[in-house]
Formats: sequence, C-alpha cells, structure tokens
Amino acid sequence: MAFMSGPRQCGKTTLAKHLLKVRGEGAYYNWDELKFRRLWTKDPSMILPAESKHTPLIIIDEIHKAKLWKRNLKGVYDTLTQPCDIIVTGSARLNVYRKGSDSLLGRYYHFRLHPFSLAELIFEQQDQPVPENLFLDLLARKIPVTAKTEKYFEKLSAFGPFPEPLFAASKRTLNLWQRSRVERIIREDLRDISRLPELSQVEMLASLLPERVASPLSIQSLSEDLEVSYTTVKRWVKYLQELYYLYVLLPYTKSLPRAIKKEPKLYLWDWSEVAEPGARFENLIASHLLKYCHYLTDTGYGKYELRYLRNKEKKEIDFLILENGHPWFAVEAKLNEATAPSGNWESFLKHIPCKYAVQITQQKNVYKVIDLPTCKLLLISAQDFLGYLV
Repeated sequence: MAFMSGPRQCGKTTLAKHLLKVRGEGAYYNWDELKFRRLWTKDPSMILPAESKHTPLIIIDEIHKAKLWKRNLKGVYDTLTQPCDIIVTGSARLNVYRKGSDSLLGRYYHFRLHPFSLAELIFEQQDQPVPENLFLDLLARKIPVTAKTEKYFEKLSAFGPFPEPLFAASKRTLNLWQRSRVERIIREDLRDISRLPELSQVEMLASLLPERVASPLSIQSLSEDLEVSYTTVKRWVKYLQELYYLYVLLPYTKSLPRAIKKEPKLYLWDWSEVAEPGARFENLIASHLLKYCHYLTDTGYGKYELRYLRNKEKKEIDFLILENGHPWFAVEAKLNEATAPSGNWESFLKHIPCKYAVQITQQKNVYKVIDLPTCKLLLISAQDFLGYLV
C-alpha cells in the first residue's frame, strides 16, 4: 500500500485517478460518497475486485475520516487472496488518526504530494538529479533559463503553487480561492479531526499568520493577540500544521556557538497569502527546498531535513539542508542583494562542514561562483536555481 498525503487541492485525487487510468484495472472510492460509506461499514473487503489477470489498483480517498479506518484497512490488506495495490489519499496527515487504531507498520509507504514547483512547470519529463550530482549540474549549468522559465516563475510568485489559481492567473480567482480554501480547512477538516468549538478564533489565528511568515514563531505573542492561553494557541498551530496550512522549520544548533535552540520559523503552503515581498520570496524558496527534501526522503535516497541557522546576535542563514543528520548545503534568500555574499556567511560557515552554499536572489541573470575558505558559494538567480529542484 501507498499512503499519499498533502495539502487540500494540490492534486492528490487527480494524480490517483491518472494512475488508475494507466493501470486499467481497479476502482476509485471516496469517503464523502454515501454509497461507499455504506459499503465500507457493511464489509470493507467488498471494495476488492473479482479475480483479474493483472494486478488491480484500489484508490481510497479521505478514508481517514472513518472510525477505526486503520484496523479495517489492515484487515482488508492481511486477507488479500490475490495481488492488489492500494493507494490511500488524504488532505490531513494520515498519522493524525493514530490514536485508537491499529498500526499498519510494514504494510505501506508514505509519500507527500506538494503543489507545483518551477521545474515541474518547465519540463514535461525530467530525471531528478540525485543528491551527489545536484551541484555538479549547477556548476555545469545544464538547465538553461528560458522565456518559459521566466513566465512560470512570475506566475508562481504572484499566484502561488496550487493548480486552480496558478493556471487561472487571475487576481479575482486567487482571492476567491484563498477564502474558500481557508474556510474549508478550518470549518471542515479541522472540525473533523479536533471537534474544536472555537473555529472562529482559529480563523482569526490564520489571519494573523501571513504577516509572521519568515520570522521566528512566537506562540506567546499570538496568545496575547488572541487573548487565549499559550497551550491553546500551541495546539491550534499544531492542528494547522497537520492540515497542511502551515509548516515550521526548526533551528540547527549542533556545533554552533550561541545558537537559538527553540524558536521555529513559520511558512505557509500557499505563499500567495503573504503580502510582504521579501517574506513571500523566502517562503517560495522554502517550499521548493522542503519539497526537494521530502522527495529525496520518500524515494529512499536518505533522510533529509530542512532547518535554519540563527544565533543570539540575530544573525541568520535562512536554510540548511541536513543529509542523514549532517549539514549538506546552506541557502540564503535575498530579494535584491545579488552582487556580493551576505555578511552572515562568515558567522556560520566556519562552524558547519558544508562543501557548498547558495545565495539566491530574485534578480535575473545572476550567476557567480565564489571560493570561500571552507566551501564554494554560488550566487544565483532563483529562476536558474529552482529549475534543478523537482
């Protein structure tokens, strides 16, 4: 089995139905359909097809809303009499519902589906660079920047990564879509997993978050603004994280003197909600890097994590990718500074064993390699760099 989770409206159902069409045999079920709910309640094994010559594909959408869904799915899987592939999709993280349900350990792989990245829009098909070749390809400049690249980067910056507003390319469509998405996440998805009565206050919390993007997240400040307790706001933020509305990056502290140890940085899955240009640009870069880390982890290259660097003097490097717990490369996002390295590099690179560092700018036609004492620093345009990250 494969579990596929991701933000609401990022394309999970579209992808699953495409895989079913390619397979040619199987069935699609959605928990929101009354007919399927009755079938599942009566006998979950009835979703399995009759004997077939080829391996069928069964897709079960939003099944995590069902009571004891893991126990019943485990029963279906363990009693299979013929080979059958099963895909389970959900817009909430599928491990939210672990309490009170049997474990499916060893029976599935978990994959995370992100909305569009720049490389996906540029190329119909592209071999993903394996980790050890990423910087060799960058230094060799294997992927040229074209007019198509520029066009899609501008659309991503303006309309975000989600298919509907991205391809509509309309500000009015974006405004309507954003309002509907946030309401459905809180009024439907959050209600389903939490039974919270304070949904209007959670909506107020969501309205406060875009202005805090790319900054250390202060739960205490939010609790004061909302006039609710610290633990309550912390719980609400955790729910919004589980529902793919936001994500946070933890600081990296190992071997760094005077490092900040606890404060996470906040980002949104839909960066089009962020009004401030610098924060929006940093959020766009963060989402591409997070997607790259998830891809490498979910496909078996290793364990990749996205962190950030910050010390008590408030000097900061925006991102650090860890490969199996060790620093791999660091990234600084600068909206307009393109001619010289950031002064913050000197404070951190001497403490982390990275072979490469990248400073990304939104300015066009920037590409420069600088040999620092500890590593190579690449100054590069975002349109150029992001083409290498699927």
